[in-house]
Order: sequence, then structure tokens, then C-alpha cells
Amino acid sequence: MSVFSNPSYDGHERVLFGCDAETGLKAIIAIHNTALGPAVGGCRMWPYENDAAALDDALRLARGMTYKSALAGLPFGGGKAVIIGDSRTQKTPDLMRAMGRLVDDLGGRYIVAEDVGTTVADMDIIATMTEHVTGTSNAGGNPSPYTAYGVFQGIRAAVEYKLRRNADLDGIDVAIQGLGQVGYDLARRLHGAGARLHVADINTEALERAADEFGATIVDTHDIHAIDVDVFAPCALGGAINDQTIRDINATIVAGSANNQLSERYHGAELADRGILYAPDYVINAGGVIELAYSPDFGREHDEDAIRAHIDGLYDTLMEIFERAEKLSAATNEIANKMAEERFMAA
Repeated sequence: MSVFSNPSYDGHERVLFGCDAETGLKAIIAIHNTALGPAVGGCRMWPYENDAAALDDALRLARGMTYKSALAGLPFGGGKAVIIGDSRTQKTPDLMRAMGRLVDDLGGRYIVAEDVGTTVADMDIIATMTEHVTGTSNAGGNPSPYTAYGVFQGIRAAVEYKLRRNADLDGIDVAIQGLGQVGYDLARRLHGAGARLHVADINTEALERAADEFGATIVDTHDIHAIDVDVFAPCALGGAINDQTIRDINATIVAGSANNQLSERYHGAELADRGILYAPDYVINAGGVIELAYSPDFGREHDEDAIRAHIDGLYDTLMEIFERAEKLSAATNEIANKMAEERFMAA
């Protein structure tokens, strides 16, 4: 498994492979760039098809965190950790302690937080092994509601720009792919703003709750990207926009919480060519890492007003991206990349 020849390798500063035979830990930590500060990023636990898939995910997610923090105006670099395994059946306290020791080996170059398959409780366990952790029950906690709030603000920006609705979501049709913690909270916010919801998830309980609480229409997971709506919100895993799905998208806007929504960079240009406005994922989903920045771990107090104001700024950032993309006839992801690179490369 070669790192340097991996298509997702982008000059990453460090890639650490960790194994602990006693606990069964098999993990990869990827650090993309630390020009603006220590690499901050979640720890994902997922039953990857193979080691190569895990490496690719770690590399792509780490890079995304660099760009995310840069555009969110945070003093962080980008990193990510992945644990190969099923969090429902293979995660144990001893495994998480082993993960904490692996993080500690990097001496603060990487600061870990929760992600898909890990929780605040897991971060509490990791914190017994290293101080280089955030999002514990004593500092920050669960960032999902803040991520959802940022995505909600991003959808408002996209609707205002594309549909000329002055950010009014009443009567807007939104298809949400994935009702995890972020997706469900986003659904709640959209419903409160008057949007009509169409939802898909493998979790039937979450679907039934959404139908009952929000009057959401349940859609098959294979069809959710193709239904005729105003907004398609990918809120599950990455790669929702790929060579197979992009031709079927009927939404006017793509704006969701999932990382790495574009399977390939060129898919951003393809969306633009079809007149579909794409809200770059690492911009719109930055609310969680913004919230984590306001914690004692980084010498700041958890100030809800300051956090909310900082997340509200994502609205203006997206508007700038949309305007620059239209002016230059460029894809929004390319404009966002350039803006982020101007910030962390200058550092």
C-alpha cells in the first residue's frame, strides 16, 4: 500500500500507521498541513472494505480539514484519523485507550475529536491517554448540532443566491440523504423554517421518527439523489456525487453536511455546467470544528454567542464563493479551494 502514489496524497506532512495486537487496533492518522496550527480532525471508525480504502479516506478527510479550518478562520491545520473496524461490535474501551496512545505519539501535532463511529464518551477515554484531544464531555462535547446549524445557514445562503428567495425556506423541497446526528438535527431546523422534507437512511427508526415529527416523505436510499427537489443535502458518507449519480441529480442546489461529497474534483465543474449550485462541503459543514475551537483545550471559553456569530459567518463566506464563481465562470469548489490555499499557503 503506497502512500505517495495514492491519488489522494497531496503533500501530506505525515501519515502514521498504528497497530495494537492486544486490542485489535488498526488505525491510520493523516496530517495534511499544519501551517496555520496543529492538525485538528475527527477519529472515524468504519469497517472499510480494505486497507487501501481506509488510507484513501484518511488522506482525503485530512486535506478537507486543512481547507475547512482555513476558510473558517481557525488557527488549525488539517488532520484525520481512521480506525478500521465496526464500531457497533469491535469498539472497546481498551481499543480507544490504544488509540489515545497512538495520538499521543505525535506530541500534539494532531488533536483528535469525534467523528462517524466515535462519541464524546470515546474522547473521554482517549483523554486518559493523551492531552491532545478535544470534544470531550469537559470541553466542547458533541459538535453535531453546531455542524447542523452551519449547514442550515449554508442552505439559506444557497437558496437566497440561486433561487432569489431572500433566504426564505418556506415551501422549499429538500432531500436529505442520511439521518445521523447532523442530518436529523438539520431536518429539525429545516422543518421549523417551513421546508418540505424528503429523507433516506438505512436506519428505519430514524426514518419513521422524521416522518412522524416533520411530516417527511420517506425515499429509498438508491433514489434520494434523483428526486425533483430544490435542494439535495448529502449528509451521509462521502462520494454522493459521482460518475453514476451526477447525471440523475434533479436538484437546483447541492448543499449538505457530508465530507468529500464530490467523488472527483471535476464533478464540481460538471455540476456548474448543469446549472446546479454546489455549496462546497468543507465550507458548509465547518460549524462543528468552529464550536470545538471555543473550548478550554484552546484557551477559550465556551461562549454560545461567539460560536453562533462565528458560524453565521459561513453564510457570508459562501456568498463570496458563489459571487466569485459566477463572475469567473468557475466551479464553486475550485473557487473555495483557491480562497483556502491563499490563507494556509501564505502562512
